[in-house]
Amino acid sequence: MARLFGTDGVRGRANADLTPELALAIAESAARVIGSANSTRRPRAVLGRDPRLSGEMLEAAVTAGLTGAGVDVLRAGVLPTPAIAHLTGSYEADLGVMLSASHNPAPDNGIKLFAPGGHKLPDEVEDEIEAGLNSEWDRPTGGGLGRVFEAPDAAGQYIDHLLSAQTHRLDGLRVVVDCANGAASTVAAEAYRRVGAEVLAIHAVPDGLNINEGCGSTHPEDLIRAVVDSKSDIGIAHDGDADRCLAVDADGTLVDGDQIMAVIALSLKAQGRLVQDTIVATVMSNLGFKLAMRDKGISVVETAVGDRYVLEQMRASGFNLGGEQSGHVILSDFATTGDGLLTALALMSEMARTGRPLADLASVMRRLPQVLINVKHVDRSRLDADLAVSEAVAAAQADLGESGRVLLRPSGTEPVIRVMVEAQSDDHAREVADRLAEVVQSALALN
Repeated sequence: MARLFGTDGVRGRANADLTPELALAIAESAARVIGSANSTRRPRAVLGRDPRLSGEMLEAAVTAGLTGAGVDVLRAGVLPTPAIAHLTGSYEADLGVMLSASHNPAPDNGIKLFAPGGHKLPDEVEDEIEAGLNSEWDRPTGGGLGRVFEAPDAAGQYIDHLLSAQTHRLDGLRVVVDCANGAASTVAAEAYRRVGAEVLAIHAVPDGLNINEGCGSTHPEDLIRAVVDSKSDIGIAHDGDADRCLAVDADGTLVDGDQIMAVIALSLKAQGRLVQDTIVATVMSNLGFKLAMRDKGISVVETAVGDRYVLEQMRASGFNLGGEQSGHVILSDFATTGDGLLTALALMSEMARTGRPLADLASVMRRLPQVLINVKHVDRSRLDADLAVSEAVAAAQADLGESGRVLLRPSGTEPVIRVMVEAQSDDHAREVADRLAEVVQSALALN
């Protein structure tokens, strides 16, 4: 049977895959596994959600599961995922629960769990929660049941936390923020205005169904137009739960997560604040990012794809900056998870500190053309052992030299192998990728 928890909690189509019954069972089991660690007081949980319609239904189910297991619930309402992680720590809660499917469309939803301190759960704790689903246990009654409270000034506390990390005011900076009709709609514009920016918010009127719909970090077209039309200095694109941040410069050019990490890394290094002059990134970060960091004396430690693996490496080694090309950026001096608003503020602070426009800052790296081909209906398990594929990869890398890169990565859920090639030109990258994809399809095809 497939593992219930993915790389970022439990996710599925709300009321079909992710039913109220499953949400209640997950909450009950999580309460027993995590809440039982505190014997000095009744355990408490912080519960938040993004504005999608199904969040109301799942919030009721999770609340019932937690209180039925004897856990007090602090309802934080609609807030970004990193806000719930922060509040889990600041309220000294035993558990944090965020209901969101991030950048997915409105019919989807998910459950993300945080341990005390606001850290993501390790795999073994998730496995223990899954093993406890629907098991027999002694249910509390009477005064043993949990209570429900509104989290005191949750949004205000989160904004204050963001601003406590801010090193420069943004007076005179004109900003357009695309809130993706998601959780950023409640806090982003206010946070940016409080440090002096002139803010135009778009897609900031969620109705429960329009989250991520043609907007946000996965659809930046409206943001690009708004930045150019309003003659703004920068555009910020968040996703549905605001743990991501992409940017747009004054000319309407998209600035991705690799470029944002490069700008912040150089800023921290210049201020003597980048731990061991090292940044953590995934294998999917553009080669141009890695070459730029090498040229600036910054080491890059690579992990598997997924912000949880970036976080694990950062915590294990004590590094304070990491992230993904998609815009998940982790500033661990101030956050336990990726925080799109914190990232945006750090990026805009560097513009204010240096007086340089975003395009100039982002030019520290050149994104190499990247081609990605999904080769379907192949046997993922034979990828590393197949001689023909290994020889083709070696030949491709020799062809590209140090100015290009090849990466073959099996899908975690489908009979698909992803062939990624970076080169100095689009044509060269496409040619090498097509050639490799043909070898993979021929050598590893399912019978």
